[in-house]
Amino acid sequence: MQININRLLVRANHGVMPLERTVGQDFEVSVTLNVDSYDGSDNLASTVNYAEVCDLIVGEMQIPSDLIEHAASRLCNAILGNFPAVKSGTLTLTKLAPPIPYPLASVSVTLSF
Repeated sequence: MQININRLLVRANHGVMPLERTVGQDFEVSVTLNVDSYDGSDNLASTVNYAEVCDLIVGEMQIPSDLIEHAASRLCNAILGNFPAVKSGTLTLTKLAPPIPYPLASVSVTLSF
């Protein structure tokens, strides 16, 4: 089974530029979790609580990183370390307004774990 968390909006202070570290900016996190423990029941204990995954992501995003690649890697490791039912997945971390002088919608990295 896959659980998809789509475009979780988080304010954080990731980036190389000093202003990114002091003012912060908005990021989106999307995650696909591959879970093997779901038994078809209507019991939350039989699956992964995606609200708890969101809480973990928001907490981890508060730890500043220079690179979004590093932040994404930390998120993947935290998910695997805290949710044993998650066997693998994919995570995309998107910087919505990168501080570069070109017109673009966003910049993102995607990691498989």
